[in-house]
Amino acid sequence: MNNAIYNFREPKNEPILTYMPGSPERQKLIDELNAQYLKTTDIPLIIGGKEVRTGKTGKVVMPSEHGHLLATYHMAGEKEVEMAVRAALDAKCEWMTLSWMERAAIMIKAAELISKKYRFLLNASTMLGQGKNVHQAEIDSACEVIDYLRFNAYFASLIYKEQPLSDDFSINRLEYRPLEGFIFTVTPFNFTAIASNLNTSVALMGNTTLWKPATSSLLSNYYLMKILQEAGLPDGVINFVPGPGSLISSVVLKHKELAGIHFTGSNATLNTLWKQVSENLHIYRSYPKIVGETGGKDFIFAHLSADPLELASAIARGAFEYQGQKCSAASRAYIPMSLWKAAKNHLMTMLSETKTGGERDFKNAVNSVIDEASFDRIMSYIDIARTSPMAEIIAGGKSDKSIGYFIEPTVIVVSDPHFITMEEEIFGPVMTICIYEDDKYEETLKLCDETSPYALTGSIFSNDKYAMIKACRILRYSAGNFYINDKPTGAMVGQQPFGGARASGTNDKAGSHLNLIRWVSPRTIKETLIPATGFRYPFMEE
Repeated sequence: MNNAIYNFREPKNEPILTYMPGSPERQKLIDELNAQYLKTTDIPLIIGGKEVRTGKTGKVVMPSEHGHLLATYHMAGEKEVEMAVRAALDAKCEWMTLSWMERAAIMIKAAELISKKYRFLLNASTMLGQGKNVHQAEIDSACEVIDYLRFNAYFASLIYKEQPLSDDFSINRLEYRPLEGFIFTVTPFNFTAIASNLNTSVALMGNTTLWKPATSSLLSNYYLMKILQEAGLPDGVINFVPGPGSLISSVVLKHKELAGIHFTGSNATLNTLWKQVSENLHIYRSYPKIVGETGGKDFIFAHLSADPLELASAIARGAFEYQGQKCSAASRAYIPMSLWKAAKNHLMTMLSETKTGGERDFKNAVNSVIDEASFDRIMSYIDIARTSPMAEIIAGGKSDKSIGYFIEPTVIVVSDPHFITMEEEIFGPVMTICIYEDDKYEETLKLCDETSPYALTGSIFSNDKYAMIKACRILRYSAGNFYINDKPTGAMVGQQPFGGARASGTNDKAGSHLNLIRWVSPRTIKETLIPATGFRYPFMEE
């Protein structure tokens, strides 16, 4: 069965459904939203393929209705974490020796299940549990999850077929071994697709994982785990372990078989994990690989040749879609004085037509932020701007957490380019704008480059080719994903591999072969056809 040399063809990105009024997908999603809203799901751990209930439970609530309980989940203790490590290690040998094509087939089946059978299940759970509107859920928990699963199979085929040269005397080959040990995956609340990819990309290359999901994305993540099992994922390959991050890390990071960490989250958390790994290097069998994507202070930079309507649209969408809770969300902008009036008028018109509210009402473009801690932190930045003589709030600024964690899309204009909201990551619906003099374009580009420690995404708006190229050159290291005349969000798997450097992470480019190659440890094998039978070389002859 496995004697074929098989390559997956390059796939196409999953089509995005529109959910227009009267469409069949709209009604199916509404029915699923109502069904999930009316029940409380019990979420166990899944270790070695078995459901584990510890009795120590927590709550999953809707961020838009924090009094509404969606699920209760069981938390892991030290015993369960150790069980999960053992399950991952026990599953490793059989999984890694399985033909890579058979591993890929499971991922492809999971993609089909999500596309055809469980699309509305995943989208509804992402909407209710993570506070996304229908479009943001569709491009995440449906399309991007599917794209990762399909494209990674194709990328893996490219890796495995890359082999060294052989000659008349020997046969040379590369064996792409999985890492020796297990992988610790730590996933964020904001993208169901990231939760999927951080595990399935690793597993595709023959590794097994211990998965610590974010508490506020547990509903969609649990359903995702069940779909992978239905697709044929063997027991123990991915172990689903909700619980306190500090407790789980305290066990995992001290285990000698830790082979790597696949992480998306805050810069501070990645720094802590990295420090703990470095302190435990004497314990490990090998140096753990750390692949991390953290935060961003993503920018939109306009040249005076930019179209003000296009610029305003990029700000409105890039800053406020999913309430600015994307690592790639635009949160600072630099606009020339001559362009500001027109751009401002367009932006204010757009925001006046933007509705904020719960995700079950499809007219609401902006929904709630994820939890009370995020709400309070975001509002602390808005309050600083409200009382500062160097800042003016020209839109939004209001909030209400009585029912859900709602914050209006907020636009701040500052006179100081180093004002706190221009420099620090806020991770909410807040855009800060600095107006610069037209003749200080290059100087302001350098200011943009030097202002933030992050370097994830950014964009330039310009219809002057020379100005565009100058920005691309000066901002070379300012963004791992750089956009020209577009918002700095919405990277597509297979089209714009995603990741940034500096304080934004290790830039290992999810959505390409570059990420997958991090999860293998190549072994070169040389087979000599006719071995030497003596010590002497020709130059030694008399």
